[in-house]
Amino acid sequence: MKAQKVGKMAIFSVGAVLFSAHAGGGFATGNQANTYYVGIGWTGIVSAIIAMLLLILTMREAMVMYNQRNLTSAKELFENLYHPFDKLEILFEIFFNIMVLMAVAAAISGAASALQQYFGFNYYACVVAVGIVVLCLTIFGANVVRMASTYMGMAILVTAIVIYGMGIMKGQNIGAILANDFTVNGFMNMPKAILNAFTYAGFQCVTLPTIVACGAILPDRKSCSKAMWISFVMNAVALVLSVLMLISWKSVYGETTLPTLTSLNAMNANWMVVVYGICLLLCLISTAVTTTFGFVARFENIRVLKNVENPVKKRIIVSAFIIIVSMTISLAGLTNIIKYGYGYCGYLAIAIIIVPFLTVGVYKNYHTKSVEVKEGVEVYENN
Repeated sequence: MKAQKVGKMAIFSVGAVLFSAHAGGGFATGNQANTYYVGIGWTGIVSAIIAMLLLILTMREAMVMYNQRNLTSAKELFENLYHPFDKLEILFEIFFNIMVLMAVAAAISGAASALQQYFGFNYYACVVAVGIVVLCLTIFGANVVRMASTYMGMAILVTAIVIYGMGIMKGQNIGAILANDFTVNGFMNMPKAILNAFTYAGFQCVTLPTIVACGAILPDRKSCSKAMWISFVMNAVALVLSVLMLISWKSVYGETTLPTLTSLNAMNANWMVVVYGICLLLCLISTAVTTTFGFVARFENIRVLKNVENPVKKRIIVSAFIIIVSMTISLAGLTNIIKYGYGYCGYLAIAIIIVPFLTVGVYKNYHTKSVEVKEGVEVYENN
């Protein structure tokens, strides 16, 4: 690894990547926060903070191992993590591929739910319509949508934070609600809060390949730590604000699929409803398109398609397959996808990503010794 300094902006940008990846459609709808945190009262705040802490610590160890050993892919990273049981890296491949399908399904379901709530369209018709749009964009306009996705994510993030601030001020007295919950339940929900924190951090680990690739510019453990602590502050603040707002409006939105939108409607802020709706829909669709496109790039050259010479036809076949599977999953509804699909993937990630990186990964990273330095390049002795 090159022994070089890295600027503050580079460190910040790596932290911001994890922030943007977390603050996607599932976060912006409020469904994730409502599913994992709101129902457990004041311990939900603690759970959200623990989840973000687990996530950034896991990502830090992954980046350190990736950079120390000059790795080039997530496959190599997990082979190093599991060594001498290298073949176990297939467990991450299984987790990642299932989570990609879940993420596309959640995006399609969320977009369909938004169209249904805004315009009263039939949910299943909306699922089909959104699936067709995603298919077309994946084949013909993925590059444009991919470039725009970052801006859409930031737009919905800013909009959501404004909504959280408004919601906390206009909602029920959040201090009184939390105090009452503590009086009634005490620490009874703490075990569930800890499990939910691990689960939430677990399914967010689907972003790990992107984070380690972006974090390759960070030369040492110290810079990786700085980037992740910046990300922790950004993610924890945004997530805790969303949980506080949703707790204060729980009596209004009830069991709805889009808690943030329903709460916003109750605030009588029509301009915000329009802005939020546009950003939410674009964010969800762009998430589905970019995720599908990445999946297509990974599988369009598989042996089954070797006789299909036209690359556009290959993309159509793979995209159609993925979208049809995701559309089928999306019929279960956004809440069920996040509760069960994300939930079970989160359980798997606890065992194969979080615990290994925070135990074996920490040990290997600290015991990987620099044995030689030549011309500013450190050569590591890997265990």
